[in-house]
Amino acid sequence: VQLQASGGGLVQAGGSLRLSCAASGSIFSINAMGWYRQAPGKQRELVAAITSGGFTKYADSVKGRFTISRDNAKNTVFLQMNSLKPEDTAVYCCYYGSSWFPNYWGQGTQVTVSS
Repeated sequence: VQLQASGGGLVQAGGSLRLSCAASGSIFSINAMGWYRQAPGKQRELVAAITSGGFTKYADSVKGRFTISRDNAKNTVFLQMNSLKPEDTAVYCCYYGSSWFPNYWGQGTQVTVSS
């Protein structure tokens, strides 16, 4: 499975960004896709994930601000990030897995939120 991520960039606090990640290759019919992030000096954390059936989960720190969605026909997942905060600054990596846990990773994309 190959993952191609896009989006990210620099935004002011309170702004919005949208990340997308498209999977290709040997796709499981039942799967999960999502995003982890890692900020300098911090552990990697799950941001949000969604199954092929539409079940979602979010980190407490992004609930109410971020929304994950997917287009199963295109094997693409989207992360809409609103009301961004400086503490959201990190490298965001999308993943694909046969369950909630990653089996494959996409390249990281930098999200920088200025105060």
